[in-house]
Order: sequence, then structure tokens, then C-alpha cells
Amino acid sequence: MKINVVRLLGIGVVAVVLVVAVTGCGEKSESPGVGERTGAALDKAAAKTAIMATNVAEKTSEAGKNTAAATKDVTGQVLEKTGDALEKGGAAAEKTGTDMQK
Repeated sequence: MKINVVRLLGIGVVAVVLVVAVTGCGEKSESPGVGERTGAALDKAAAKTAIMATNVAEKTSEAGKNTAAATKDVTGQVLEKTGDALEKGGAAAEKTGTDMQK
């Protein structure tokens, strides 16, 4: 008799599980669930992050190019002034040499 009760309970549990499973796998509701809303929010946040990262990279690249151009200009000016100073120094040395020969 105990075996029949155990079998009957086992069959009842299996039947309840099947009913719950079939009911849960029914037609989807029109409104998105919590998981779907969370996934959509994560997708939106990831897209915004990618856009912001691209903007930052573009601005950084542009700033780097501007800095390089400014450095090139300043370096040219420094070299030009150094050349002028060397010419003046050379002229002064030459004049000193000429004065020493007199």
C-alpha cells in the first residue's frame, strides 16, 4: 500500500510540474519583462558609452595634432633664433680676430 501511495504522489508531482511548465511556455505577454527591460537598458548604455569613447578619441587625436603643429612652429622659431645668434657670435669672433691682427 505504501508503494501505491508513493507512486500516486510521484505521478501527481510530475503532473503538477508538467502543468506549470506548459503554462510557463505559453504565449508571451505584450509588455517586456524585467530581464528584457534590463537588457535593453544595458544595450542603450553600451551604445552611449561607445559613442562617448569615439568622441573622446577624436578630440584627443585633434588635440594631439594641434600640439604637434604648435611644437613644430615653436621649434622652427627656436632654430631660427639660434641660427641668428650663431651668426652674430661668428661675426663677433671674426671682428675680434680682425681687431687682434691690427
